[in-house]
Amino acid sequence: MDSPSAPQTPARQAGNRLANESSAYLLQHSQNPVDWYPWGSEALGRAQELDRPLLVSIGYSACHWCHVMERESFEDEATAALMNEHFVCIKVDREERPDVDQIYMDAVVRLNQGRGGWPLTAFCLPDGSPFFAGTYYPDEPRHGMPSFRQVLSALADAYANRRNEVEDAGRRVVASLAVELDPVDEGSVGPAMALEACRLLMQNADSQHGGFGPAPKFPTPTNLELLLAAVDLLPEDEARAVAQHLNRSAHEMARRGLFDHLAGGFHRYCVDVDWTIPHFEKMLYDQGLLLRVYAELLRRGGDPDQLAWPMRETAAYLRREMTSPEGGFYASQDADADGHEGSFHVWTPAQIAEVLGDDADAFCRAYGVEEEGNFEAGTTQLVDLSREPRERFAAQRAELLAVREQRVAPETDRKRVAAWNGYAISGLARSAGLLEDASILADAAAAMDFVLDEMVDASGRLHRVFNLGRATVPAFLDDHAALLDACLDLYRAGAGEHFLTASLHFAHEIGDRFFDAERGELYFTASDSEPLVHRPQSDHDGATPAAAGLAAVGLARLAQLSELAPLATLVDRIIESQAPILQRSPHALPTLLRAVLIRARGLSVAVVMGEADHPSTAALAHRARQALLPDDAVVVLAPGDERPTGVAATWLEGRAPRPGTPTAWICQGTRCSLPITEPEKIAPLSFEA
Repeated sequence: MDSPSAPQTPARQAGNRLANESSAYLLQHSQNPVDWYPWGSEALGRAQELDRPLLVSIGYSACHWCHVMERESFEDEATAALMNEHFVCIKVDREERPDVDQIYMDAVVRLNQGRGGWPLTAFCLPDGSPFFAGTYYPDEPRHGMPSFRQVLSALADAYANRRNEVEDAGRRVVASLAVELDPVDEGSVGPAMALEACRLLMQNADSQHGGFGPAPKFPTPTNLELLLAAVDLLPEDEARAVAQHLNRSAHEMARRGLFDHLAGGFHRYCVDVDWTIPHFEKMLYDQGLLLRVYAELLRRGGDPDQLAWPMRETAAYLRREMTSPEGGFYASQDADADGHEGSFHVWTPAQIAEVLGDDADAFCRAYGVEEEGNFEAGTTQLVDLSREPRERFAAQRAELLAVREQRVAPETDRKRVAAWNGYAISGLARSAGLLEDASILADAAAAMDFVLDEMVDASGRLHRVFNLGRATVPAFLDDHAALLDACLDLYRAGAGEHFLTASLHFAHEIGDRFFDAERGELYFTASDSEPLVHRPQSDHDGATPAAAGLAAVGLARLAQLSELAPLATLVDRIIESQAPILQRSPHALPTLLRAVLIRARGLSVAVVMGEADHPSTAALAHRARQALLPDDAVVVLAPGDERPTGVAATWLEGRAPRPGTPTAWICQGTRCSLPITEPEKIAPLSFEA
């Protein structure tokens, strides 16, 4: 366990060059017989010196098939000898270096008919240009796949004897990464495109189980957030269908196997259509992004008995298992424990009976635990079939959790990733007021304070990763975008004015270092970042929001709150640059479409003025936070206070409550409500398209 006074140090001696790295994933491979290098100039220089191709292997610490390939191939002496003889081998943690991962994943997808995944295996020229790429390769030929040793031998031979073909392939792949789409037409990007995206998403909606599409079933919070943002603009019958789907999805994901019913928190995805058997890894980003969805459903009047407990239990899980003593939230927990996927989580009826005694039968009926099981070897992943109030089996779940904690647990990746902390902080900040739990907001604020104190250096530069007592890896666009959005959420929730100041810093970093004004493009890497064979732009939305889309959301919120015209112009140029993709596949960029909606409708701002210790001030602010949309702003000031940095004077002009009478105004653009002194009368202004 790490601590502020005693940073972790690797417990084992160096087996290769990875032993001094801070990444848990790289350290997992530090005893391999493979002569691994971390990504960097040393490895690329060595490949140039030896005139050898690069073998770039990319994965992450919670990846099940990454562990399989390591056991089968990277720990095998004969395979390692073949790798060491013919290649310069580089191991990359995709969570630390998403820029490198994005380049080679794009190559994998282009070379494999749209299929990709991890472990990712790319073979490159010495300068890093990929000429062949795939994912997992088995140790022996099976299911129509060649063995990894066969692939190694074939590519080593090609590089030695057909160099011109290999170099030509590398040039073609790199050229394909830089291809830009032409606009389909001159049509503008606006709310109509967001509504079209919603309709396309709903065509793939699973009306029985919630979520989208067949197995494997992912929670896709970015899709759910777009539906939430656009539902009020849909015709009544469509809006009703969307609302029903959103609530059904939330209920099914929480009640079934995607959710950890003992410890709280969501697993990564389910392998079946009805959310029964998860892929058991638990990622920080899923917790934060799903908290946002559940919070907005609850704010919109969803059933508290179905929505509040997943939020509370997930917040408690983050506090108990994912918070570092140093500060910030850990990255993930593994799918495997003691070499077996899911073994930590599943139960048999006999195991339940041993713990619960007379309560076992009722619990087994409620959570689907039967002799035949629903997982491997007669074991069961708990699924809440009871539909009873959550409190009904709270004591029994606590007893089982205490016993489960005695098992061999999955590894926790203790690095702090800036972007993922941003997602978690945002989810907690949005949940705290709705759950009326100040401790949840305190958790979120403490995590952001850690990021600002330990992951931003003296020059103001953000780092992506903190682990083993130090911040490493210059941050990327998604890190800045996630923290910008989270800081705005913290300020809206009343956590402190310094978070609004921090949001301005991240916004300026995005504009100054990630946006190319001449090309009108927003890049994933900063202008002063390490040069790569291709400078990647933001990817589409997936497990996490597209970085450009989330940057546009945060910039749009801040631009309208601060009335800084350059930020508004930047948002419009980002949206314009993504127009070709939006015109072809609007549902591919749901987060960017949220920014489109913010720009179209304008930001609503609740201005609350009153003495800080007056109960009516708190009541007005609390109601404003519940009534306004989550991307809107809430500004709370005592009479005579200076205007916060980042809040335009426009919002505060003419705001003078009667002495001793806290007052609120709801404003949008040039429109403002009459003064409001009773919290129940606070309501958002209607949208004027």
